[in-house]
Amino acid sequence: MSTATGKQFDQGLVNTIAAETQMSFIDGEKGILEYVGIDIDSLARNSTFEESTYLLWNGRLPNPTELAAFEQQLRAEYELPAGVIDMIRATPADAATMHTVQTLVSSLSLFDAEADDDSPEANIRKAIRLVAKTPTLIAAFDRHRKGKEIIAPDADRSIAGNFLWMLRGEEPTETMVRALDVCLVLHADHGFNASTFTSLVVISTLSDLYSACSAAVGALRGPLHGGANEGVMVMLNEIGDMSQVDGFMKGKLERKEKIMGFGHRVYKAYDPRATYLKTFAEGLARDTGNMPLYEMSTRIESIMHEAVADKGIFPNVDFYSATTYWSLGLDLDLFTPMFALSRMSGWTGHCIEYLKNNKLIRPGAAYVGPHEVPYVALCDR
Repeated sequence: MSTATGKQFDQGLVNTIAAETQMSFIDGEKGILEYVGIDIDSLARNSTFEESTYLLWNGRLPNPTELAAFEQQLRAEYELPAGVIDMIRATPADAATMHTVQTLVSSLSLFDAEADDDSPEANIRKAIRLVAKTPTLIAAFDRHRKGKEIIAPDADRSIAGNFLWMLRGEEPTETMVRALDVCLVLHADHGFNASTFTSLVVISTLSDLYSACSAAVGALRGPLHGGANEGVMVMLNEIGDMSQVDGFMKGKLERKEKIMGFGHRVYKAYDPRATYLKTFAEGLARDTGNMPLYEMSTRIESIMHEAVADKGIFPNVDFYSATTYWSLGLDLDLFTPMFALSRMSGWTGHCIEYLKNNKLIRPGAAYVGPHEVPYVALCDR
C-alpha cells in the first residue's frame, strides 16, 4: 500500500532492507545461517565464542596469535567497577532479571571515561568491555539475589567457563563449559532481528554504545523476541514426564495452540542453529542426569514433525537450548539473560559496522487519522 508521501507501507518492516552488513547471512527458506560466509554448524562444532566474536567484528577468522591476544583483551575486562558491584548489592533481590540486566549494562557507562568517545578505536574497547563484563553482571546479580557471596571473575578461564564458575562457585565440567560455549556461538548474531535493529536505531543518532546495547536488552526482554526457551522449559515442566507427552501434545494440537520452541519468523526449514545443539544437548543431558527431559523433547519433536513439518514448522534454536540451560543448572529466568550475554557480540559489532556509513534511521509513518478538524475552545467542549 502506498502512502500520501509515495512511500510503501511495510508493517513490521518485513520486506524492508534497512542497511548492509557483512556479519551474518540468513536464508530462511533453505535453513542457512552464516557468520561472514561460514555456516553456523561448522562454527558450532569447531569454533569458540571468542573466536566467533573476532570473526564477526573483523570479517575473518583470527590466526593463533591474534586469537590469543583477543582472548587476553577480553579477560582483562572481566572485572566490574566497584561502583557497579555496589549497585548490584543495592538491587532488590526480587528484581526482574532482564530489567536488572538492562539497568546494569547502562550503568557501565557511568564508570567508563570513554563512554562518550565515538571514535572507532574507543568503540572497539567499549565493545570488548561489554562482551567481557555482561557475564559478570549476570552472575553477580544471581549470587546476590540468592544471598550468596559474589565470586570474582577468573581471568584464566574462557567466557563460558568463567561464567559458570562465577555463577555456581564450583568447577564446571568440560562438557558443561563446551555446551554453554556452543550456545553462545549459536546466539551471537542473527541479522537485523528486533534487538539488533533497536541498537542500530539508537547508535544511528550518534548516541553511545552503552545506550544502544541497553536499549537492545530492552527489546530482547519482549516475549515475541527473547524468552522462547523459557517457554519451552515451562512447557516441559508442565508435561512432567514421558507418559504425559502424547496426551499433552494431542490436546495442544487439537486446540491449535502454539507449541513453544517450534516455528520461526525467518526459517521455513530446520533451524540450522538447532542441528548440532540437539546432538550436544543429548550428551549434556546424559552427563547431568537429565535424559528424561531430553527424551521428552525428542518425542515432542517427533509428534510435531508428523503434524506440521509439511507447513514448514520445525524446532528452532530455543527448543534444545532450553534443555541445555536447564541441564547446566541455570534458573529459568536466566535463560533470556544468556541470550543477551551472547548477542552482546552481535549488537556491538553491528553498531560499529553501521557507524562506518551512518545515516539516521527515521522511517515514515502511514497516517490514518482525520484531517481539517476544527479546534473547539475549552469553554465549548
